[in-house]
Amino acid sequence: MNKQIYPDQIAGLVDAGDSIMVGGFLGCGAPEMLITKLIDAGIGDLHMIANDTAFPEKGCGRLITSKLVKKLTASHIGTNPETINQMNKNELEVQLVPQGTLAEKIRAAGAGLGGILTPTGIGTEVENGKRKIEIDGKEFLLEEAIEADVALIKARKADKWGNLVYRLTAQNFNHIMATAAKLVIAEVEEIVAVGELEPDEIVTPHIFVDYIVKAQKGEI
Repeated sequence: MNKQIYPDQIAGLVDAGDSIMVGGFLGCGAPEMLITKLIDAGIGDLHMIANDTAFPEKGCGRLITSKLVKKLTASHIGTNPETINQMNKNELEVQLVPQGTLAEKIRAAGAGLGGILTPTGIGTEVENGKRKIEIDGKEFLLEEAIEADVALIKARKADKWGNLVYRLTAQNFNHIMATAAKLVIAEVEEIVAVGELEPDEIVTPHIFVDYIVKAQKGEI
């Protein structure tokens, strides 16, 4: 099954108000072309789930700058002044989650789990409103799994079935987000025939990927 689509088809797969996971770590491994297509289409009122908001002109930070995000779940916003500005003006709802906890909440959704138990956040504002569970005299917070309507991810290479290969640390959040969304769109630098990828280099099996889009020149 060939899952390749054209860049202009991307906007038709995301609706205003969707929750979207966006891969990348400070812009490294971000699906820049997919982000550009959402901006061009003006698809807004999004709940964005990302590790961080990169920079105003890079990665998913551009969705913040374009004011297409109404709610943000992330672990870090300090490198993007526009995120902070919108938050302080009550234009953007921000939910900060410790980085390891965020990764595990996403991973849990992909594994079909309801959540995780973690000691991170005990005794801080993080624990407010959350259920505590005691095991062997130690307290843990119950952190619920987090799923999205759409995941926008970036990979180095794909075959036509949608098996994905990543490059070095650019995989960061991409590979776990690919398991935790109802619809997964992967931006890739190269598409090869089925059978050309070595089985042991495939990180994300094609069963998790709905569509693949080849990055356009200048956006790799």
